Amino acid sequence: MKANGLLSASQAVLMTVVGRLMGIVDVPLRALQRKTGQNGMAAFFLAPNMAIFAVFVLVPFVINFVYSLTGGAAIFLNERSFVGAEQYSEIFACGSYLDPNSCKQDVFWIAAGNTAAFVVLQVSLMIVAALITALILNREIIGRSFWRAVFFFPVLLSPVVTGLIWRWIFQRQGVLNGVMQGLGLEPHDWLTERSSAFFASIGVSIWAHVGFYTLILLAGLQAIPKDLYEAAQMDGTSRQRVFWRITLPLLMPNLIVVLVLALIKAVQIFDEAFVLTHGGPGTSTMYLVQYIYETGFASELRNPGLAAAASILMGAVLVVLTLAQMAASRRNEKKGAR
Repeated sequence: MKANGLLSASQAVLMTVVGRLMGIVDVPLRALQRKTGQNGMAAFFLAPNMAIFAVFVLVPFVINFVYSLTGGAAIFLNERSFVGAEQYSEIFACGSYLDPNSCKQDVFWIAAGNTAAFVVLQVSLMIVAALITALILNREIIGRSFWRAVFFFPVLLSPVVTGLIWRWIFQRQGVLNGVMQGLGLEPHDWLTERSSAFFASIGVSIWAHVGFYTLILLAGLQAIPKDLYEAAQMDGTSRQRVFWRITLPLLMPNLIVVLVLALIKAVQIFDEAFVLTHGGPGTSTMYLVQYIYETGFASELRNPGLAAAASILMGAVLVVLTLAQMAASRRNEKKGAR
């Protein structure tokens, strides 16, 4: 009883202090609201976020764009020469865009082709895997909470840790080859053959991120009214028809969100793939972000301007993809409203 009394007294003191502080803060806020109105108050509360956005997003973007218009290997802008659009011209100097070897910056186009192939395969497989996983975890199964945690756990790991774990599994003397030898099978050079290394990077990326997209789709599934399923069951509708006519259309907003996020993440692939394969063998798993990193910082013949131009082009592609997905989302909403 004495402890409860002390706790209540502490809570009362705390609430009194908080109330007085709020009263002090309320005075200037009320004065500001009277002078600026509702729109002014909205701008006031948005200002800190906009300032952070400007410092950490807009200003670096402008600096990056300026770098793309300069040449040389120096890092500081005052030591670099203005070359205009020369870096962009060098990237697009190709005999045929379908043949990277005919391009002046052939490694860029190889990285772009690898990234495009990675995005198409990884995003497609990711969405299918996330959808199937969400449908299973939405059912009444034994240990459902445990399995949900298991599928989400890889999302919590650092990308570097993920890459190191799977490199340990896929390497020549790794766990996977050990299991294969135990089963009487021949070991395979998973990370030193072009095709297997490429698909290994896709598989590792899916494993690392599928839990996040599953969570989004699972939230969408749980938001679908149960009455619709009960009515369909009473009508004797098959499970396949229920999925195509009820589940998928009502889950479409969540699927579009997953598609947009997965596309952006896939285009920016770097961490897991770099730790897993370092871009090899050869350039079979070199993606755009790794090209930008090596061109701007890691290469002996570094060219920050060329790396900046490549990043600007990649950002433009991301903007186009995002706008296209937003337009598709709006069309889907209008169809649903009808």
